[in-house]
Amino acid sequence: MMDMKRWIFLVFSVVILFACNEPTSTTTDNSAVKKMENEDIANIIRNPVSAEEEIDPDFVPKITFKKVLHDFGEMKEGDKKEYTFEFTNTGEVPLLISNARSTCGCTVPKFTKNYVKPGKSGEINVAFDSHNLIGAQTKPITIIANTYPRETVIHIKSFVNPSKNGGGHEGHNH
Repeated sequence: MMDMKRWIFLVFSVVILFACNEPTSTTTDNSAVKKMENEDIANIIRNPVSAEEEIDPDFVPKITFKKVLHDFGEMKEGDKKEYTFEFTNTGEVPLLISNARSTCGCTVPKFTKNYVKPGKSGEINVAFDSHNLIGAQTKPITIIANTYPRETVIHIKSFVNPSKNGGGHEGHNH
């Protein structure tokens, strides 16, 4: 009786083992291989730096700005101004900006959302609204991209004079 139970268990185990294995194909599916290669390349482009591997500075995009600080000069409280920062990908692989943000709602950046190929240029447009701001203003814009380091900071600044009806916050920096 014990031998019969062992034999049934052994047969059952073998059936389960073979049932769990996927059948192997003798033909190779080139489209699946290409898709996998493209995903690997895309992952390198999106995240070229990992904590496990040594960083190869030649194999990451590099964002190089023509100018990292723009001074709007003097303006009246309530005025709105815009400036477009231009940059070039001086690295060897495509650059992708995932986000551009400021520390307050008075500064709104818009950026190139497509990959920027090596040697090509892109733009980050920054709109500054001086409503309720008075005095010296300096605002950072943080660019997050697949570069090393991941974050790059550019700045705008201005001196905001009070409007005739007043109402601003003197020296107010967000």
